[in-house]
Amino acid sequence: MPERPVQGDCVIALDVGGTGMKGALLDRDLKPLVTLRRPTPREAGPDAVLAAIAAALRELAERAAAGGLTVRRAGVVVPGIVDEETALAVFSANLGWRDLPLAELLEQRTGLPVTLGHDVRAGGFAEAALGAARGARDILFVAIGTGIAAAVVNDGHPVRAGGYGGELGHLPVDPDGPVCGCGGRGCLETVASAAAVAAAYTARTGRAVRGADQVAALLAQGDTDAQAVWDRAVDALATALTLATTLLGCELIVLGGGLAEAGDLLLDPVRTRLAARLTFQRRPGVVRAELGDEAGCLGAGLNAWHAVGDAAGAACAEPRKAGSL
Repeated sequence: MPERPVQGDCVIALDVGGTGMKGALLDRDLKPLVTLRRPTPREAGPDAVLAAIAAALRELAERAAAGGLTVRRAGVVVPGIVDEETALAVFSANLGWRDLPLAELLEQRTGLPVTLGHDVRAGGFAEAALGAARGARDILFVAIGTGIAAAVVNDGHPVRAGGYGGELGHLPVDPDGPVCGCGGRGCLETVASAAAVAAAYTARTGRAVRGADQVAALLAQGDTDAQAVWDRAVDALATALTLATTLLGCELIVLGGGLAEAGDLLLDPVRTRLAARLTFQRRPGVVRAELGDEAGCLGAGLNAWHAVGDAAGAACAEPRKAGSL
């Protein structure tokens, strides 16, 4: 997207993933003025990742200055266990961090004030403010990709729990299931993540697939093996969502991430099987996320504006369409 040299205030938003980083300069309406994409050099180790994040922030700050923009703050979101209150990256298996004072280190390297957040919680924040969950107060946002994580909003307030809230992917759904990367057995993400769906189809048929999207395509064509793998994943997801609904009283469940790209192939059976499991519980709506892979970056921007003391109210007043970052 071309840069728009408009004078005014902005924040830097940076969503750091295991394979890539997505950044932007966002105005008070959360409109992107400048965008940036860079690979995440995780194979080179955690120090290289830290250096790459700092470099991306500095580049965005330089582009802001060149456009006559004043950067008020930077919002950075990362995967793993993140304690927003102490600005600590507690643990990330993908990025190799443990108890890293990430915001402080980035501030030292860039000279920018930095607000640290969790990628999925930020995505849920963005969906609540700008996307599929606008107007709801009790929300479960579930990102289903290589792994599974969730963001919980209760009575309009995000549930963080020192960074440990929302680990839906590690609810055990099959006590005799495979060992999870977390060390547990039969966790939801060993059955229902996009990676698990692709791996299960390959193991069942001996035919390698690129990913869960290919399994979804085969399912739509009537492939019985794809149906069996999909049914197992949907059953596991419905079981986990039943537990979450019973505990949290969600009014709305928003499904995002790569597996949710299957649309009604996923949403319809999840709705049906979740409804069949519920008795007295509040019956939540189940919808697809609206912001796509923009959610984390927009959430990082929202975090930054809130830290500045500006809730970006204009941005929350009107829905946005994905695809502009």
